[in-house]
Amino acid sequence: MMQQRTHRIEIATPGRGLVAVSAPILAWVAAQGIATGLLTVWCRHTSASLLVQENADPDVRDDLETFFRRLVPEGGGGRYRHETEGPDDMPAHIRAALTQTQLSIPVERGRPVLGTWQGIYLYEHRTAPHRRELALHLIGEAAEPQRRR
Repeated sequence: MMQQRTHRIEIATPGRGLVAVSAPILAWVAAQGIATGLLTVWCRHTSASLLVQENADPDVRDDLETFFRRLVPEGGGGRYRHETEGPDDMPAHIRAALTQTQLSIPVERGRPVLGTWQGIYLYEHRTAPHRRELALHLIGEAAEPQRRR
């Protein structure tokens, strides 16, 4: 029988960079009793985003940040019209537009199907710490109960 579950997770970010969010998401999915389905993770912000990325070598995350810093530099000096919230605001919106605010991940045997080196990250694009909210939606078939013989 098809079932659906929803949940929200609040994440405190230290400022710009990738914040690992796999652990709370995996724990929530495991507790839902859905064996096969689809998990949607939605970032409810316009200056933060989501990534599935390398979770073993932190150099990958550092290199991504270096790349985005060069690709979308800070504002100031008239570079962007939208600077009312500071020189990092419009670059944060551009970074979010270039990445993803939603992920869809298949679920098998009660677990999201992530590769060996994949982790789920909230990508904070603002320089100051923020509280971010992720909305989770899981739809799928419940695990079959064990039958006694």
